Amino acid sequence: MTHEAGWAHAPGALRGPSWLQAPRDANDLVPMLWSSTAHKTESGDLVVGGVPLADLVADHNTPAYVLDEADFRARARAFGDAFAGWDVYYAGKAFLCTAVARWISEEGLCLDVCSAGELTVALRAGVDPARIGYHGNNKTVAELRRAVAEGVGRIIVDSFQEVERVAMVAADTGMAARVMVRVTAGVEAHTHEFIATAHEDQKFGFSITSGAAFEAVRLLQEAPGVELLGLHSHIGSQIFDSSGFEVAARRVLALHARVSDELGVTLPEMDLGGGFGIAYTTQDDPADPAQLATEMGKIVEHECRALGIDQPRLSIEPGRAIVGPAMCTVYTVGTVKAVELDAGAVRTYVSVDGGMSDNIRTALYDADYSCTLASRRSEAAPVLTRVVGKHCEAGDIVVRDEFLPGDVAPGDLLAVPGTGAYCRSMASNYNHALRPPVIAVRDGVASVVVRRETEADLLATDVG
Repeated sequence: MTHEAGWAHAPGALRGPSWLQAPRDANDLVPMLWSSTAHKTESGDLVVGGVPLADLVADHNTPAYVLDEADFRARARAFGDAFAGWDVYYAGKAFLCTAVARWISEEGLCLDVCSAGELTVALRAGVDPARIGYHGNNKTVAELRRAVAEGVGRIIVDSFQEVERVAMVAADTGMAARVMVRVTAGVEAHTHEFIATAHEDQKFGFSITSGAAFEAVRLLQEAPGVELLGLHSHIGSQIFDSSGFEVAARRVLALHARVSDELGVTLPEMDLGGGFGIAYTTQDDPADPAQLATEMGKIVEHECRALGIDQPRLSIEPGRAIVGPAMCTVYTVGTVKAVELDAGAVRTYVSVDGGMSDNIRTALYDADYSCTLASRRSEAAPVLTRVVGKHCEAGDIVVRDEFLPGDVAPGDLLAVPGTGAYCRSMASNYNHALRPPVIAVRDGVASVVVRRETEADLLATDVG
């Protein structure tokens, strides 16, 4: 029943979601949510990559993103091994810096970028341009010229205006523009509205249903200097159900076959996108790369056999699934407040020294996260808690519901797992907050790969 004062006042509002169960010991980690090297000592200190977070904080302060290099590399290798014979493009939008781009290249993966800035980072890291894919729904002529001049391996074309721009750049420069056509397969992925990208009513790609995708292929195939590689499909993000990929693959392969039949062109490649989900909380049940490879391979093999066509060279674009679990964020508790609601109910708010400026996903996508006390062991009973940030927004929530020890106090460290994807990359200076550093940890050594912003950085662009 809805309370006249709002949902938060309704009976049962403090029970938390049905999937969140009170732990027997609030000190324990849930391994599936953390990077592979994360563990707690007997004293309750959280250790990642052989580095106690309390020691890392003593050197680098909070908030800070902590990136487990060994875990990141292992996840990248797992995708490369599972999808042997496919091209695996790491989706740099999830998180990209020079070190990460270098790791991806060293592990044998390709790299997907979607802006001039991401391309700059990739080139700085020494990534082979031929192994870079360039996304974006509004690429400028200048961006396209640079991509062609640098020898980018594939440009994913997203609109009829871009078809014209690519053709013009190829003609003007006399250099080949290697392109794929992004198509919308009309799939309603089971995810949040803002990260579902294959249904018709959104900004990306050419509709298969309307015929726009076929027309884009025809125009690009006829354009001098343009090398058409194939079709690209991406159904969304944080996807756990392979049925969406199955429907998309069927429709994209049908278009692939039509292009062959009607235009006499056999497109050599096809990209099925990414969006593979990770475990943010215990409600999530992600597939591992081997399972994904088996399921997606069978889908494509079956559809190609049914259509009587040869299988194109396939590629995928995991981002979140590689970097998401490899990073956590560590905060310092500043304020603990017990807020009395109706009927004697009390909600415990734990405020940390970050918030929506370093993790916007809870506010933007209604995302769920977990967290743990990272600096000591507690014998206190677990209490349903809400972890919030320090910004001037009521919606500045980091972890909506979590059981933490009831004695969490100012000065304690809290760590939130699964923050590698779309946290630092979407971070902001809201309230003139300074964006946190990214500290890579491996074999007991902590290395800054992205430094903390300073007030001088803020003022550098403020011309007065």
